[in-house]
Amino acid sequence: MDGALQLPMVDLSSTDRTLLADSLRKACVENGFFYLINHGVEEELIQRVFEGSRRFFGLSLEEKMKLLRQNHRGYSPLYSEKLNSTDNPKGDPKESIYFGAPEDMSPYGNLNQWPSQEILPCWRSTMEEYYRRILWVGKRVVSLMAVALNVDEDFFEKVGAFDPPTALLRPLHYPVAGEIDSSDKHMHGAGAHTDCGMITILVTDGVPGLQVCRDKLQKPQIWEDVHHLKGALIVNIGDMMERWTNCLFKSTLHRVTQPTQDRYSVAMFFDPSPDCVVECLKSCCNESSPPSSCGRLPKGDLQSYLWRPVVLYLALVRKQNIDQLLMLLLRLLGCNLFYEVASGVIQVQYVPTQDQLVDLLTKSLPSPRVLFLRDKLSVLPARALLEGE
Repeated sequence: MDGALQLPMVDLSSTDRTLLADSLRKACVENGFFYLINHGVEEELIQRVFEGSRRFFGLSLEEKMKLLRQNHRGYSPLYSEKLNSTDNPKGDPKESIYFGAPEDMSPYGNLNQWPSQEILPCWRSTMEEYYRRILWVGKRVVSLMAVALNVDEDFFEKVGAFDPPTALLRPLHYPVAGEIDSSDKHMHGAGAHTDCGMITILVTDGVPGLQVCRDKLQKPQIWEDVHHLKGALIVNIGDMMERWTNCLFKSTLHRVTQPTQDRYSVAMFFDPSPDCVVECLKSCCNESSPPSSCGRLPKGDLQSYLWRPVVLYLALVRKQNIDQLLMLLLRLLGCNLFYEVASGVIQVQYVPTQDQLVDLLTKSLPSPRVLFLRDKLSVLPARALLEGE
């Protein structure tokens, strides 16, 4: 670790919208992380969220495993996720639970899994209230980003980024280093990674641990602590927004160190809806900066980028195509493949090999009719069809 980072602050109470958009743009270009203050989410609600989270993660493993993750909703136990195999070869020593939109907002029905009211009374209503509040905050932030990018304020709404809302809310628990397994003392709570979506909005309980690396290609990497700022939310840019802005906004590498006391946080991951097409904004492109592959891949240094996952959303016309599609993907992409199926939509995440990465940057994969990262990633369809009309 090489010191502490003073993140910029974006004040949502500012009445000078131009100045506000300018400060947000500067934060996204230079850091990819910023504090969000005067955001309108009550401290009392945040404390109820953390109180419920502590009680949930304090349940027995047997009780939590009744809600084991499926359809990208539910409990994810210790070591079940591996963000970076170099940092944490056996998986991240953290546990979490995923929630999607409340039932009345979700086109997929009630996929969320909740502990019974007898065990955790009121936690469901608290988390659904928090989801709605952070969704509202996220939409305000993204509309400000549109202004900062010289497009219409409602641009992201008009292209369907939030229709339907696909954001995932994720309470997390990082146990004390070495508490579960003494070998964990040499691991990170969460390995180095970037987030895949548009933006992430994070709130923490104040226990230190979050670190960022502002230049992911620099060797050796410089890691800086992000201090807790009471009353502030932390916002960071994801890979999808980096591509949308033609690499203008930074999707910044970050990780969580192993805490010396139990650490709790709650992240809301904003992804565009499956039907939304992501392409470099014209306002971010010109002759000297044409639509690019993003990530600022330097020539001759592909190896430094191989850890980064690629995410595809594949919508199936017929459910019987699932096996056919998975066989195709396994043949094309190899075994480094993670997927989940929910309501006819498969989310596939994989880490490409060097040869595959070169191939991705030059052409689409062979079909049948799988739309893929075309035009050197400058156009990234969030939905791809195995069979078309």
